[in-house]
Amino acid sequence: MIKAYAAFESGGELLPYEYEAAELTAEEVDIQVEHCGICHSDLSMINNEWGASQYPLVPGHEVVGVISAVGDKVAEFTVGQRVGLGWHSDYCFSCGSCDDDDHNLCVSAQGTIVGRHGGFADKVRAHFKSVVALSEGIIPASAGPLFCGGITVFNPLVQYDIKPGQHVAVIGIGGLGHLALQFLRAWGCEVTAFTSSDSKQAEALALGAHHTIHSTDKQAVKQAARRFDLILSTVNVSLPWNSYVEALKPKGRLHFVGATLEPLNISAFGLISAQRSISGSPVGSPATIKQMLAFAAEHKITPQIESFSFDRVNDAIQHLADGKARYRVVLHR
Repeated sequence: MIKAYAAFESGGELLPYEYEAAELTAEEVDIQVEHCGICHSDLSMINNEWGASQYPLVPGHEVVGVISAVGDKVAEFTVGQRVGLGWHSDYCFSCGSCDDDDHNLCVSAQGTIVGRHGGFADKVRAHFKSVVALSEGIIPASAGPLFCGGITVFNPLVQYDIKPGQHVAVIGIGGLGHLALQFLRAWGCEVTAFTSSDSKQAEALALGAHHTIHSTDKQAVKQAARRFDLILSTVNVSLPWNSYVEALKPKGRLHFVGATLEPLNISAFGLISAQRSISGSPVGSPATIKQMLAFAAEHKITPQIESFSFDRVNDAIQHLADGKARYRVVLHR
């Protein structure tokens, strides 16, 4: 019997919930959960903002724990090995994206908390190919957010072949942005943080930014015209996007990893005139997650976390929902 915390209705409080797991298949593993991050995506699923939630819903897709059982065909992991699990728990392994190792783009990928029970539990189950071993040097207690927030901001650096020395800006210094600044600085980029918070300007510099721009200062944003090779937006609110497009160099890219729910109001002329691009990306593939973990271990990149025990899960969720997290929230045993 697996003991978990589940929401039983949209926006509902998480309550203790027990369920019986099916028989372990040949290519699955069970993970004994030690730590699990709380992501805004968990809040979105609890509140059914995307229309994909099924109740009872067990959130949690930033899992760190140890392998407690392996299927008959699993040779890559052994019982007792410490691993992590992110947004996806299974893939089709037969589509073009899977063939190209872009498993995160698999149209049949199964979300860890979409139609499955996630990591706010003592155990979680996944296909072994979606599970990644923790690199030596990664701190287990704070590693969970790397498996969603971390890979979300790291993936574009790989996908778009960002070079050391390029000028990159990050919009929003929060759960995603504070990791983006650390990765970009270690990557060798010249890093600028756009933030609307006076207090976060000093924090952004401490996290790795070389420069900060107050995003509500229209003149300062205007003076950044044609400055950036890449602008990475981590926010989920609507902004004056045309100003950010103008801040891109010719052939620059405005890239979205924050799920802005409103349609983008962007002039085509700003794109056409300087051959600029707009793009977005989800989390990365297991192969890219492995690359990210190795890079994070080498450069001592660590999420800044606040810890709550699992029995305080509702307090932790409210802390995040209130915008008080600095910068990621992690549940622990």
